[in-house]
Amino acid sequence: MREIVHLQIGQCGNQIGSKFWEVISDEHGLNATGIYEGDSHLQLDRVNVYFNEAHGGKYVPRALLVDLEPGTMDSIRGSRIGALFRPDNFIHGNSGAGNNWAKGHYTEGAELVEQVIDRVRHESESCDCLQGFQLVHSLGGGTGSGMGTLIINKIREEYPDRIMNSFSIMPSPKVSDTVVEPYNATLSVHQLLENTDETYCIDNEALYDICFRTLKLTTPTYGDLNHLVSMTMSGVTTSLRFPGQLNADLRKLAVNMVPFPRLHFFMPGFAPLTARGSQQYRALSVPELTQQMFDARNMMTACDPRRGRYLTVAGVFRGRMSTKEVDEQMLLIQQKNSNYFVDWIPHNVKVAVCDIPPRGLKMASTFIGNNTAIQEIFRRVGEQFSLMFRRKAFLHWYTGEGMDEMEFTEAESNLNDLVSEYQQPTVIITLEQNEIVAISNIFILFLFSFII
Repeated sequence: MREIVHLQIGQCGNQIGSKFWEVISDEHGLNATGIYEGDSHLQLDRVNVYFNEAHGGKYVPRALLVDLEPGTMDSIRGSRIGALFRPDNFIHGNSGAGNNWAKGHYTEGAELVEQVIDRVRHESESCDCLQGFQLVHSLGGGTGSGMGTLIINKIREEYPDRIMNSFSIMPSPKVSDTVVEPYNATLSVHQLLENTDETYCIDNEALYDICFRTLKLTTPTYGDLNHLVSMTMSGVTTSLRFPGQLNADLRKLAVNMVPFPRLHFFMPGFAPLTARGSQQYRALSVPELTQQMFDARNMMTACDPRRGRYLTVAGVFRGRMSTKEVDEQMLLIQQKNSNYFVDWIPHNVKVAVCDIPPRGLKMASTFIGNNTAIQEIFRRVGEQFSLMFRRKAFLHWYTGEGMDEMEFTEAESNLNDLVSEYQQPTVIITLEQNEIVAISNIFILFLFSFII
């Protein structure tokens, strides 16, 4: 078995993580207490990727739930799936991080981190062949960002050869609930750059847009948003959990998706997304899915892929379908939109096909794109960061926890470097053919005049 250890950190991480476990349990035919009630042997075939089998046929998620305040933990314990999780794996402090990255990373979080790593060791040792870790957290608050990155660093030290995969909720301009989000996000990206192999960037603004425009929900709740994220999360690991024609695991995904180690920030998407009332008017087919998954309106990151170029793309298709048709459709999209793909990576689309669709759908697909347009998010956060940092606004909250201003300066320059690294491929390839011809003509003229 290729097991994955799951960690959810902070309020946001725990809410999304809980929704993810609801979706996963349902797909594997498990009820709210982890007892199997499914109808197909395939559901239990590779259930061990995410679940440990306990006494009496009960399946227990290989999940750690971490927060610096007890509130979120209590609400999960009292929820429908509260009895699913192992009680030892609820780890919480009592003081909270108060939206302060320094509290999560250096003071409050550092006191709790050994306890978390101890549980990580325990879960990892019971694995047959540990594939890697997946972490769900937000970058805007204190616990998810500060303590989340601290846990990633510690796990990286102990398990340097395992895949570290994070689902990071990015701050977005329209949906912000904290003033110091730019500080927390910049300090976090500084850490994620060095210590994760794959980071799925998701933000609330894009999720709200999907709910309003596509799903026609007038008042979307966080539950609706979290459900969208959990569908993507379950899609990414489908081929590990169910039999399929083409398998993809976290490592294969990383190898195919990350051309340079620092450029590992992905833009996820999901198809089909259809308003409830109009489902019966739509044909679910491979061309329809392929069309929709590349649509800018289906992206869960608030940046427009048409303003950048795809370095690499992965599509995970679920349901009974022809692999040949999937390959043809993916190739067709590449040929039609060749301007949107970099030309120095041939065949930069990876495909995985799994036979088992999500609950309630005949077929579905999960999209993962590594697009240079994601720099928009980092640039936006960087601009907000420098506006405040120039005046040293709110800085005393961080230096009071023992942080040094130097760390802020380093994080800012690292973020700016990332933006320029994402710009370089775009700059190289935006020179159209005729501009290159013009430049070469000028160069020849220059050489000729020099010879004369």
